[in-house]
Amino acid sequence: MSEATHRYPDLHQHLDELARRGRLQVIDRAIDKDAELHPLVRWQFVGGMAEAERKAFLFTNIVNAQGRRYKFPVVVGALAANREIYSVGMGTTVDKIQEKWDQAIANPIPPRLVSRAEAVCQEVIHEGLALQGEGNGLDMLPIPISTPGFDSAPTLTATNVITCDPVTGVQNMGTYRCALKAPDRLVVRMATRVGGAGGYLHYQAWQAAGHKTMPCAIVLGCPPFVAFMGPQKLPIGMDELDVAGGLAGEPIEVVMAHSVALRVPAQAEIVIEGLVDLEMLEPEAPFGESHGHVALEEFNLPMKITAITHRKLPVIPSYLSQVAPSESSVIKRVAYEPLFFAHLKTSLGIRGVKRVSLHEPLTGLLRFTIITFERNTPRTEIWRALYGAAFFKGDCGKICLAVNDDIDPDNADALFWAMSYRMNPVDDVRTLDHRGQGHGPKREAEGEEDSTLLMDATMKGDMPPLALPTREYMERARVLWDEMGLPALRPQPPWFGYSLGDWLPQWDAAAKRAATGHYLENGRISLAEQRNDVKAESKFRPA
Repeated sequence: MSEATHRYPDLHQHLDELARRGRLQVIDRAIDKDAELHPLVRWQFVGGMAEAERKAFLFTNIVNAQGRRYKFPVVVGALAANREIYSVGMGTTVDKIQEKWDQAIANPIPPRLVSRAEAVCQEVIHEGLALQGEGNGLDMLPIPISTPGFDSAPTLTATNVITCDPVTGVQNMGTYRCALKAPDRLVVRMATRVGGAGGYLHYQAWQAAGHKTMPCAIVLGCPPFVAFMGPQKLPIGMDELDVAGGLAGEPIEVVMAHSVALRVPAQAEIVIEGLVDLEMLEPEAPFGESHGHVALEEFNLPMKITAITHRKLPVIPSYLSQVAPSESSVIKRVAYEPLFFAHLKTSLGIRGVKRVSLHEPLTGLLRFTIITFERNTPRTEIWRALYGAAFFKGDCGKICLAVNDDIDPDNADALFWAMSYRMNPVDDVRTLDHRGQGHGPKREAEGEEDSTLLMDATMKGDMPPLALPTREYMERARVLWDEMGLPALRPQPPWFGYSLGDWLPQWDAAAKRAATGHYLENGRISLAEQRNDVKAESKFRPA
């Protein structure tokens, strides 16, 4: 094996960096992949832990429900258990993630083809009889059950599924679930919804060209720059490997797959190669899906395995998906939000937009979009943004809400507050019909269409301050709290009061006197301002 020429990290090096930062939890005790592994990691998402406390979990001692041991470790959460872990994989800080995506999409770098001798993903090759029988082929891999109690099979989740257009040869790389069926067979779920998967468009193109099978390569454990491309939403026809090169700042090294005519990342952990059947379908699922409901059994695409290649000591990644927040929702959110923001700010040229947030807990990102605006943004711009966000993606934007920049989009109570006091439903709400259902549980009784709700909950003028002590007094009290050893605080905005425009300088002075024990002076001032008129508009306000 020749010395690597690339500078970007592979999955092994990424895990080393997470360990150095204290972001990797290594579990050496025996863990049942079928009943214990995913539920164990799930607790850090539903157990009341803050996002910043989440870690990647590396399991080194894997067994199945029958006690069979596996020689390969499994890692969960290594790409996006939280934003910090995601930023490590992106080679930047959390606040620079959007900038890095923008630069990569604008400046893609095509991959570089290397020889098989240079590709660690082909150090070991299984084909022919090595794919047959229990314990061989797919059955040698410790693939977890994602949602024990509902799922019907171990399922590949952290995938980069590579297909190509039969005419142009342009490849697509998407993240699709793949249910194991036999040592040499699995079933791939490529989304067929409107605005869905590029892989499914390739499936249709191969069918239209008269073929009976479509070559496919399922990659597990790509270098992070490549792994991030699977869940990302890029224009159809843009090769994700080119954008991955833009992220890395150099060409991604690829190699021709062993048994199919596709280019795969040379530094991948495992590559599962095969042929997708274009004539037959096979039942797949139930499986706990990323929209937070269990996807029920339906017919999907069977794939016959022709080879499995891997490095000598691979690590198998698995995504924690299902109900958000989860690893898959974090990885999608960090990727999607910059795209929405760039669409509104740059493509549509909308003024006053400061941020786009996709609501994560339970709703799973695709249903609820929050657009943050500067105060006093013209209403015409707000509504342009609401319509633009609703129609940016066919499967996103069922509810679009506009708020000002004092509202924390991750605080549902703050969103409800804005809707309650800054929105008049008669004037500030619109509904749109003829929308696709998008990614979600099947609702056959409702037909194939959905609708969209647009809401403007921005301030339409100045308002009185938020009625909490101002920042200086809350910070002073925080020092006292800590000095007295009271329980640890986790402040949630808003935790101090601030002006919303309807406020006068003399009231600042009066508040200062009151807080320093001189309220009697305020009484003397107000006595001098007594008046006997009772005009409604001026009764309680200075002239």
